[in-house]
Amino acid sequence: MNSPENQEIIVSTPLHRRSPLEVTERAACMCDHGDVCSSFAPGHALHLIQARLASATPSDWIDGIVDHADAVTGELRVRSLDGDTRSIWNASGAALEAPEGTPVALHSRYNVLSVGRAQFNVAVG
Repeated sequence: MNSPENQEIIVSTPLHRRSPLEVTERAACMCDHGDVCSSFAPGHALHLIQARLASATPSDWIDGIVDHADAVTGELRVRSLDGDTRSIWNASGAALEAPEGTPVALHSRYNVLSVGRAQFNVAVG
């Protein structure tokens, strides 16, 4: 007979796999924690391809003036030279770069805000 010292104990631990939905619900951009944006979603970091597409389609840029800029929430309101007003949002500091009265350009197709040489990915609301 086997003694207790010589017996091998096998313990099986069930694997807990998270569903993709559960993983994406918990994912958060680093800008939510005061760090640099880690997402290319609208209003977050500007992707290189997005910037290149915007620069390759110059006829889609709309010149405007910032009517309202809230650096705390990241919300801006841009009035085009035609008088149209667009509300936009950016998490990476566009409202700090473009206070009220700043001339800007907004790319209508690829949602890029240009403030001088700086460009930002924006969510248009």
